[in-house]
Amino acid sequence: MFREAWGTEASKKQAEFNNFLERNHMCISMELVTAVLGDHGQRPQEDFVVVTAVTELGNGKPKFYSTPEIIAFCRKWRLPTNHVWLFSTRKSASSFFAAYDALCEEGTATSVCKVLDEIADVSVPGSKDHVKAQGEILEGLVARLVSHESSNHIEKVLKEFPPPPADGVALDFGPSLREICAANRSDEKQQIKALLESVGSSFCPDYSDWYGTDGADIHSRNVDRSVVSKFLQAHPADYSTKKLQEIIRLMREKRFPAAFKCYHNFHKVDAISSDNVFYKMVIHVHSDSAFRRYQKEMRHRPGLWPLYRGFFVDINLFKANKEKAAEISMKSSINESDSTSSEKDDFADEDANLMVKLKFLTYKLRTFLIRNGLPVLFKEGQSAYKAYYLRQMKIWGTSPGKQKELSMMLDEWAVHIRRKCGNKQLSSSIYLSEAEPFLEQFAKRSPQNQALIGSAGSLVRTEDFLAIVEEGQDEEGDLVAERDMAPSGPSISVKDTVPKNEGLIVFFPGIPGCAKSALCKELLNAQGGLGDDRPVHSLMGDLIKGKYWQKVAEERRKKPNSIMLADKNAPNKEVWRQIEDMCRKTKASAVPVVPESEGTDSNPFSLDALAVFMFRVLQRVNHPGNLDKASPNAGYVLLMFYDLYDGESRKEFEGELIERFGSLVKMPLLKSDRNPLPEAVQCILVEGINLFKLHSKRHGSILNPVSKSNHHSPELRAPARTCSRLIANERTQICKFSGEGLISDGETKTEAKLESTKGSYAKEWIKWEKQLRDILNQTAEYFNSIQVPFDFAVKQVSEQLRNIAKGEYTAPDTETRKLGAIVFAAISVPVAEIQGVLNNLAEKNPKIDAFLKGNHLENLNRAHLTLAHKRSHGIKAVADYGLWLHIKVPVELTALLLSDKMAALEACPGSVDGDKIVSKNAWPHITLWTGEGVAAKDANMLPQLFAEGKANRIDFNPPISIYGTMEFY
Repeated sequence: MFREAWGTEASKKQAEFNNFLERNHMCISMELVTAVLGDHGQRPQEDFVVVTAVTELGNGKPKFYSTPEIIAFCRKWRLPTNHVWLFSTRKSASSFFAAYDALCEEGTATSVCKVLDEIADVSVPGSKDHVKAQGEILEGLVARLVSHESSNHIEKVLKEFPPPPADGVALDFGPSLREICAANRSDEKQQIKALLESVGSSFCPDYSDWYGTDGADIHSRNVDRSVVSKFLQAHPADYSTKKLQEIIRLMREKRFPAAFKCYHNFHKVDAISSDNVFYKMVIHVHSDSAFRRYQKEMRHRPGLWPLYRGFFVDINLFKANKEKAAEISMKSSINESDSTSSEKDDFADEDANLMVKLKFLTYKLRTFLIRNGLPVLFKEGQSAYKAYYLRQMKIWGTSPGKQKELSMMLDEWAVHIRRKCGNKQLSSSIYLSEAEPFLEQFAKRSPQNQALIGSAGSLVRTEDFLAIVEEGQDEEGDLVAERDMAPSGPSISVKDTVPKNEGLIVFFPGIPGCAKSALCKELLNAQGGLGDDRPVHSLMGDLIKGKYWQKVAEERRKKPNSIMLADKNAPNKEVWRQIEDMCRKTKASAVPVVPESEGTDSNPFSLDALAVFMFRVLQRVNHPGNLDKASPNAGYVLLMFYDLYDGESRKEFEGELIERFGSLVKMPLLKSDRNPLPEAVQCILVEGINLFKLHSKRHGSILNPVSKSNHHSPELRAPARTCSRLIANERTQICKFSGEGLISDGETKTEAKLESTKGSYAKEWIKWEKQLRDILNQTAEYFNSIQVPFDFAVKQVSEQLRNIAKGEYTAPDTETRKLGAIVFAAISVPVAEIQGVLNNLAEKNPKIDAFLKGNHLENLNRAHLTLAHKRSHGIKAVADYGLWLHIKVPVELTALLLSDKMAALEACPGSVDGDKIVSKNAWPHITLWTGEGVAAKDANMLPQLFAEGKANRIDFNPPISIYGTMEFY
């Protein structure tokens, strides 16, 4: 990159650039597009890189460069940038999102760039032509909210910093990345060394980060976890250190899903002493739930610095005498005063940090449907693969037409690749060697297939130069491939039905005391089961020895057409995945039954619900699982289960269950008109939760198995290897209670956790358990009064399950954005209003009366005035109406035209806020009726037919005014 930009000056400029970054505490984030790290979407024609973000620590506070600042910085140093479009008006911004919705299922680099160039107020071409360097397959776009000054700022930058020259474009750069990798394929260390040597000493003067010091093996780079604690305990020498400590301290106290890895800093090896040590810390946030929770903390504590996906931190821990400490403290105070004075403006606007990733289906089908589906296809077979890709498309909101087309193509792909590879799984690193020729042949069959695929052919062979990377690692560097893959599940239609030749698993993501066993007993004894002839069975977890879910799977295989009531709490995703796996392998559907609750910002169950569960458990006697009033630490066990759900709101919890299983049954729990939770109860629960956090911190925590999987967020990415190791170190645990305490259920990885009666806080727990019992007993009347009657709850659950079994259930809206693909823009007009207008006119006009008596409107379910169609008028024409989306628009009806085969109302759109809405159609109209075999678009011919004497025209004088709503279809 530097050689191409600077030519013979490259080495010198590299050294200057390196020093500049070190001196200003800067970080350059780049997107590396290469074929040597494995297949991803489409193999690039050539390897290249573009800068995506520039950050600097500045005067003690982090600063992310704005887009104009990135362009200026990159053009000064001749660094490559991506294509940038600015939408600085409400109209252009609305048109942008509408254009994406129109292109999301078929967009390629050429079509997307063309439309965005037409819509944008400012367009800055990228340093590399995407089509020439990468190809037509476009992964996606990143939309970022910016300040209104950006328009002036970017125009000023473009004038001051014209596109830089490429002085070295004609020079011989030596071996390319692909040639270096090809020449050193026998050994990973040798390959890394060859790459480092090739970039030159000015860019990488020291290899110690990669190899350690002489005589030190690779493991000597890692340091023990105590470094993080020492860092938090140390006095901050400057303001930025203090603010970083705040971030880390909060994340650890709230137990956010994140890893803090520390390494020796070998660059400082000569300065290390017992009183002066240097480390490198990598902070990696695993789950998106952490960002939502952190943003809430920021609202309560405005001084908190923002959280990003990853941080790289150089740490220096040193001892200082009193004089030196006083000097540091004074400098720190001055620095803090300077920083806080300007910090408010920098961090006050949360919108400045919002970004949205918008990906295209032509990319997603290659990466997510084909590549990530390989393990499912080869390990579990074609039916499981079909369930996987249908679920993915449902989550994305893919339009029904595209789902049908992709299903046909992917079924053909599955047969083709299994026939060719047998049982040996195709490597995800080189899958395009097989997929690209298949897609190319498929695309050649029809223009429809070509549009579905986007682009195929011109295959670049990677087998000879593929870099050596760890197995299972995603080349993007932020996810392990297996985790990136959405869990496969049964195919789900809009209305889910359970075929009678299939089984049904009813399971309970709940907490002890949620009445699942009592409910199962009622369902088991109910006359008529779930309304069909399938037998109902129940397995009670407290009575099963060994692996419970394995036993459920065995019973499913024995009785494939039965309804299984899985009477055991199922709070973690590992269990959910096992249930999904059972559904695929034994032809069954699964229905989660959850206690109804408002939940909190970070837990699907409210304190009210938790209190009721505890009250119920402490009323029980002789419980099969020994969790009752005689259990010395029953309260602690329920807190443990409550903690397992920590990290997800109720909406997220329900949304994921519906996405996985297609349905959700809610069991009524609390009366809506109840009095608030007594203060004494609320206080004892909060005290218990805080005590549980202290206990977990001291004796090991149960890692949250419910926290959501890693989706992309605005981030600074950690190196691929680091990320894969961090994620691989996650472990999940679920425990169950027995008379002997907490034991593993043997189905997930576990780590020892001391029970409450034996830990450092044993006395505090004994005291808390007693107080809990006393308070719940004192408020027994309250708890008995706020619960929904059990027979009512059973009736509600039974009805919901019967509706699912009969196919009369429609999944609730989880507010997942429905993408589909926009085809045209139109004003939607109420059918009832159209009929009312015609009925009034029919009283005075025999022709209209005769038309209505012909029952031509009986099949009119919706009416609209088409404004623009993407096939006829282009994407931009359709997208331009985005400004008025969902806005009421006046419409004047001026005439009725009808022939023996069709009828339509001539219509003229009015104005909104002074803007005239103009239809791109030559004859704006609302189609009312077409005869058999006549297409709706043929109504456009009515004016011509009238001119030829083959149709009638009835003018409205004066025109009739109605209102419609601007919509996309």
